Amino acid sequence: MAVPLYDSQPARRVPWMTYLLVAANVVVFLLTPMATSATWYGGGMARECRAADFTMQWGAVPKELTTGEQQPLPAEIERRCGPADYRKKPWVSAFTSMFLHQGALHLIGNLVFLFVLGMGVEDRLGRIRYLLAYLLFGLVAVYGFAYTSPDSGVPLIGASGAIAGVLGAYLVLNPRGRIVSYVAPVFVARLPAWVVLGAWFGLQWLSLGDEESNVAYVAHIFGFAGGVLFALLARRAGPARRVAALSRG
Repeated sequence: MAVPLYDSQPARRVPWMTYLLVAANVVVFLLTPMATSATWYGGGMARECRAADFTMQWGAVPKELTTGEQQPLPAEIERRCGPADYRKKPWVSAFTSMFLHQGALHLIGNLVFLFVLGMGVEDRLGRIRYLLAYLLFGLVAVYGFAYTSPDSGVPLIGASGAIAGVLGAYLVLNPRGRIVSYVAPVFVARLPAWVVLGAWFGLQWLSLGDEESNVAYVAHIFGFAGGVLFALLARRAGPARRVAALSRG
């Protein structure tokens, strides 16, 4: 798999929104019980219970999203940690889940893709439209995952669904782009965007049958498809707006 290191197509403006999204994900992670630096959550079993409760409260549980009702804690968690002491609105968790990560590696892996490729998408969409698109991609990924596993009680967390949408949008908005990427084990190359992102999407598709993995590959595919569709519509709307502006002039 190729890991992007640098987008060789320079941005025309400072990508403040991409920086803000990266910073938001980092800050939120450092404040959660999943971060070892957050010592105020205690240690041992107490910390594990806090992490489990936190993930269930703010993560996107498919059965909650499809029914609109909070579900009881899984029996195993309730036996170890006691009953839930929170009230939850499932639709809110569709947003909050995008900013939660299971660990530092989960966070870093997502933010590398967001930092390198998000700048190019923001450059072409503009800051506000990029932010709204990012959130939309995340919702598409979350609800797409929920409706393919409507009875699941396992919470979905992570920015990867929204970031998958960014990747799909990049592929459409920068079809001739080249991405300097690390290819394991020690190879660095300047590759066409369609090679890097096509390989990434292919890996998600081929991994759908991996029942032992805890990665939500379905969410990645929904997010990526949402990004492609959004970018196609945005690209078509751009020339239409320019023609309308010229006709008014």
